[in-house]
Amino acid sequence: MSHSNAPQITTTQGILAGTENKTIGVRSFKGISFAAPPVGELRWQPPQPVIPWTGVSNATRFGPRAMQLPVFGDMSFRSNGMSEDCLYLNVWTPTHSVTETLPVLLYFYGGGHIAGDGSEPRYDGEALAQRGIIVVTANYRLNIFGFLAHPELTQESPHHASGNYGFLDQVAALQWVAQNISAFGGNPTKITIAGESAGSMSVSAMMASPLSRHIIAGAIGSSGALLSRLGPVPLAEAEAIGTTFATTIGAPTLKALRALPAETLLTAITDTGVRYFPPTIDGYFLPQPLPAIYETGRQAQVPLLVGWNSEEMNSTFLMGATPPTPTNFTALVHGRYGDHAEKVLTLYPITTEETTLQSATDLAGDLFIGYSTWKWATLHQRNSHHPVYRYYYAHPRPPMTPEMGNAVAGLAGGILSDAPANAHRPPPPRGAVHSADIEYFMGNLATNPVYAWTSEDHQLSELMQEYYANFVKYGDPNHADSPVWLPVTESNGVPVMHIDVSPHLEIAQNEARYEFLERYDL
Repeated sequence: MSHSNAPQITTTQGILAGTENKTIGVRSFKGISFAAPPVGELRWQPPQPVIPWTGVSNATRFGPRAMQLPVFGDMSFRSNGMSEDCLYLNVWTPTHSVTETLPVLLYFYGGGHIAGDGSEPRYDGEALAQRGIIVVTANYRLNIFGFLAHPELTQESPHHASGNYGFLDQVAALQWVAQNISAFGGNPTKITIAGESAGSMSVSAMMASPLSRHIIAGAIGSSGALLSRLGPVPLAEAEAIGTTFATTIGAPTLKALRALPAETLLTAITDTGVRYFPPTIDGYFLPQPLPAIYETGRQAQVPLLVGWNSEEMNSTFLMGATPPTPTNFTALVHGRYGDHAEKVLTLYPITTEETTLQSATDLAGDLFIGYSTWKWATLHQRNSHHPVYRYYYAHPRPPMTPEMGNAVAGLAGGILSDAPANAHRPPPPRGAVHSADIEYFMGNLATNPVYAWTSEDHQLSELMQEYYANFVKYGDPNHADSPVWLPVTESNGVPVMHIDVSPHLEIAQNEARYEFLERYDL
């Protein structure tokens, strides 16, 4: 390929040739290696430096995505296949940025730390780059490849740590951006990290980690934090999970584990039913549980924009196949909360069939992800001198296009395509489901052909993009033509931006729910 007309950037590793969309004034550089391939003896090692190259490296195609199973129906990839060799990032920058020092958004994908990729169309950085910021998406290792802890790994580590390799990949990507973004016209002292779901959990952890917190200028978290039941476990507990898994699959030693093909490990995950290896309090990336770090103000002292959606999970998360009737919900609450059941039924009322379904949905969403995100926002606001901007995203997606046939919405934003009439179907969405906000914030409605987007959807996306871009630029989402968004303070009653077709600032309505869960559930 000739690079004579391609935009070129010189990084610390070598020269990159990207592409340019002159119509909209955005350059892109895809598939940039930010760490050595974590294969062979580098499997389950912290990311290692890239070996510099000579000549010009083509950066016009996304790199491979991390090893993963097909878990979520809402994921589509533009990646160059799937491989352990997955540590690549992508940069979108305004054409004129090489003469400026623009703020930077570094975005980490969601997917439960078991799936996802920086090439997903919903994370594309082209739209936000047109608003005067540089956008970066970065891959990280997933599942067993990203989070396995094992006594032998701990023993060989100079830090006496194991697990959290996916988080260390994120730190390496952040460091690469800090070292190289000036060549793209970016400001290395103005990097905001962001993510949704597992990506948001990652942001909460990176704010707490001594390896990354000093590099961050701002943080955005959408639906998730590692400050509750989904938080990291002690190293010994994680090592026990890894040891049991290794023994079960007949590879009890680290040498045997590293000798297995990557595809064999994925198959073993399915066969054993061990689908999740938890983040670890490893003494290196995370020296303590996140609440202990935030409670003492040792997290990154930066502005935080954070929120969650109106339907993070549906009632089946709690009720299973049991209908969410007043009788059934009451029985569940009494079984779970005992002497505190009546308080729960006050916070999640069941006066009618409709309110019961809504309360079951609300409690499911709070337990799944709402509470942990609230705790993150609350602890940072209490133990930081920087603003916290909270939002509540409540705009449901529009109906699916006629071409989708019998498809129905599935778990966490996924799609069950052409589901047979007798298939189990989740209840219809009652609000903004988990992950529904991504395309709006990132300006990528057009990349999702499943839904019949309306002018209202596009108008709302324009506003949300402006909030996002302004926060990256100024640490403040406000701009002249939008509803004023006040930060949370000790005296203003917890203002929350209610994001819907008519966005407005309101005082948080459900603080008592989270305060209860803080005391009695988690």
